Amino acid sequence: MANDRRHIHLCLAKMSDNGAEQKYIQEAFRTNWVAPLGPNVDGFEKDLERYLGNDVHVAALSSCTAAIHLALLLVGVKPGDEVLCQSFSFCASSNPVTYCGAKPIFIDSEAETWNMSPELLEEAIKSRLSRKPKAIVVVDLYGMPARWDDLTAISRKYEIPIIEDAANALGSTYKGRPCGTFGDIATLSFNGNKIITTSGGGALICHDEATKKRAVFLATQAKEPYLHYEHEAIGFNYRMSNISAGIGRGQMTVLDKHIAHHKHVHELYSSLLDNPGIFRVSTNPSSDFNSNFWLTTILFKHPLDTEAFCLQLDKAGIEARPLWKPMHLQPVYKNAPAFTNGVSENLYNTGICLPSGPWVTDEDVRFIVDTVLR
Repeated sequence: MANDRRHIHLCLAKMSDNGAEQKYIQEAFRTNWVAPLGPNVDGFEKDLERYLGNDVHVAALSSCTAAIHLALLLVGVKPGDEVLCQSFSFCASSNPVTYCGAKPIFIDSEAETWNMSPELLEEAIKSRLSRKPKAIVVVDLYGMPARWDDLTAISRKYEIPIIEDAANALGSTYKGRPCGTFGDIATLSFNGNKIITTSGGGALICHDEATKKRAVFLATQAKEPYLHYEHEAIGFNYRMSNISAGIGRGQMTVLDKHIAHHKHVHELYSSLLDNPGIFRVSTNPSSDFNSNFWLTTILFKHPLDTEAFCLQLDKAGIEARPLWKPMHLQPVYKNAPAFTNGVSENLYNTGICLPSGPWVTDEDVRFIVDTVLR
């Protein structure tokens, strides 16, 4: 059957139908702005600031991982410090902690959003009051907003800044407020499998111009304002190119369309996979949460070999993947402290992600559902 169909990808980038990306790229070539920085970088940052509102300031960078690294530096993380990290996530949420010479402490999830458990977060902080952690890294996983009221209250109570990893969550909202605006600093991803793409890239979001200027300074090799090259701090080559930003500007014209499609695909999965005796489709816990449903995820009632299941789907021409293996189970972090409750381990053992991107059609969803059921 798979031989008669195209391979259905998990989330494949799709350019706008009106060629907006080409317009900005061609303008960059016409004016020879092909090197890093340029009008498209400035324009893309302004587009994101308008979209997110809340008086944010945006710096376009080479990746979301770079943005998290800079965010940690901006809140003062230094070698030997401890940083509280969401365990149920991609490694890019926690690896930058080690770039800083700091130590991650992993916090398990709560069962409804799958994001950081406020209860375990506070337990972890109380256990380390003699040497307070320097930051908290919270993820809006698979596009689902975290429990921001509870998490920000804990952050303020103990005066520990939050870095919001909103890599998956552009267009998601919590109580009407956009993800990417809750953390003291936040990050976005424009990797090729996200809601919109710049082919590769990310952004850092902050709440004041001074923080953005410091981020841009560090992202451009920390060059002091002299004609010769003067450096008083270690910097990085983390800025987005003008060509990539041109793709991003074009993608902003179809962002709302892409989000609507992801939500439509999720609704179709939910209606066709309505079988609580076997599995359930993840959804918004309440009206406070408005996920972009970057990926539709399903949980089986009982544990199974999710990797083998996804390989079977691949043979049918369907790209699927298991839910994240928690960071506290990863060999590279075997010695890291972890505050766990079993939630993320259960999710890893019972859940998979299904194709949800802008190329996925209603016919594809029905074929995927039939294959999953079979």
